[in-house]
Amino acid sequence: MKLPTLLILGIIFIQFFSCQNSNLLKPEEGFLEVEGGKIWYEVFGSGNKTPILVLHGGPGYPSYYLNPLKKLANDRSVILFDQLGCGRSDILTDTNLMTIDAHVAQTRKLIEHLKIEKVIIYGHSWGTTLGTEYYKKYPDNIEALILGSPCIDSDMWQNDSDKLVAQLPDSIRIPIENHINKSIPDTTALNKAIDYFYDEFYTRKRPHSEAIIKADSSWYAKKSMVYEYMFGVEEYSIDGTLKGYDGKEILKMIQVPVLYITGEYDTATPSTVKEYNEMTPNSRLKVIENAGHQTLNDNEEIELNIIESFLSEFKE
Repeated sequence: MKLPTLLILGIIFIQFFSCQNSNLLKPEEGFLEVEGGKIWYEVFGSGNKTPILVLHGGPGYPSYYLNPLKKLANDRSVILFDQLGCGRSDILTDTNLMTIDAHVAQTRKLIEHLKIEKVIIYGHSWGTTLGTEYYKKYPDNIEALILGSPCIDSDMWQNDSDKLVAQLPDSIRIPIENHINKSIPDTTALNKAIDYFYDEFYTRKRPHSEAIIKADSSWYAKKSMVYEYMFGVEEYSIDGTLKGYDGKEILKMIQVPVLYITGEYDTATPSTVKEYNEMTPNSRLKVIENAGHQTLNDNEEIELNIIESFLSEFKE
């Protein structure tokens, strides 16, 4: 028996409307149980376009510093969350869960919880390691990748850090090199040297943004074991479990559009990020002038404009 024409048209309309809104999320804040504890997340904005999932750095540096990305939530949702062990999420002390695979599993659990079919991932620093590893396992779930100040190969990161340290004045360089070599440092000189290093290559603009201040306050109040275990004591020396990590082969496999962003004075140096860019099909690179690793602090307007231009290429 044939269905009435109006009924058929109604079914088609419902299916079309449902498809068009498959990525529609509502603003919400909550906690999600994952292996090892609860993670905090928040959905900002709404709209039919593919949502952006933000993966913060560290590992263990809370997502507050990426709050400026909320401004992208005009015609799409932006989702921030604190990975287990930092920020508003539960403390993590189980080193068996301080792994790339465990972080991928956290990310997957959140995406499944929110029922997201397609997502654009914005990863920053360690978040680019996590983002590309997530792509490796779930490529069909990703529409595009934005990789800010990427850490894809730990040896390349270490080589860049060594070069940056080597160009510093002796009064700064020597305490840092002693620290890397595990010599007994002069605490006053080392603290001064560390501050100088971060002022030059991380957060150049003064005063720091409110987002950076919140992230730092949370970082010092809830020092993450995850960072020291996986990365190390300071950014200029990888001596945690990520030492020797090499994810460059993943870059060659990526089949979605990729936007690389780095700062002119970034520890993820423009020359290294250009190498990543050249390995990655359908990718482009933008360098933000006079910015260090914290590009959103150092030139928020420029970075948001770059991202919005990239996103404008997608119809949904």
